Amino acid sequence: MKSRIVLLFGWILLALSCTVSQTKLIQCTKSETSVTYLLSHPLHQMESTSKEIDCRIEIDTAKKEIETVSAQIDVTTFDSGNSNRDSHAMEVIDAITYPDVMFSSTSVVQNGDSVKVTGKLTFHGVMKDIIIAAATKWSQNRLEVHGAFNLSLTEFQIDRPSLLMIKCDDTLRFSLTATFKLE
Repeated sequence: MKSRIVLLFGWILLALSCTVSQTKLIQCTKSETSVTYLLSHPLHQMESTSKEIDCRIEIDTAKKEIETVSAQIDVTTFDSGNSNRDSHAMEVIDAITYPDVMFSSTSVVQNGDSVKVTGKLTFHGVMKDIIIAAATKWSQNRLEVHGAFNLSLTEFQIDRPSLLMIKCDDTLRFSLTATFKLE
């Protein structure tokens, strides 16, 4: 009788261990990861991209779900293709004092191929809650994430730049692409 109870207990433990999620921390593939922002002005739009993102996710490998996200970008790595414009942008956001943008998720909600990541973004020395809406594409050995979010310059205590005495829009529109190798 006692051996049957021990055997039953062993089977229960084995069953429970098979259903426990296994998480894995993965860093992005930098050569396939980028963040681009779009700044609009009534006279033109400016786009600038960084491919120097340090992004990490924790995934549940059994469920194919993202559990946590963290990222950091050096603002001086954004390139619009115009060095004068980039230098002015770095002055506007005070890149010497605040060189890094950091993000850390507080919640990740996945619904099929859609994911909503809520978290804390620190930019220009100010921390704010943001929501990133993204789409995921899982394959056997990689995960691609494509997302977008907006930031208000004034909420992050940045004076909006102007051209011909006309200020640019308050909203910075961001798009991101991140690739992660699962093996």
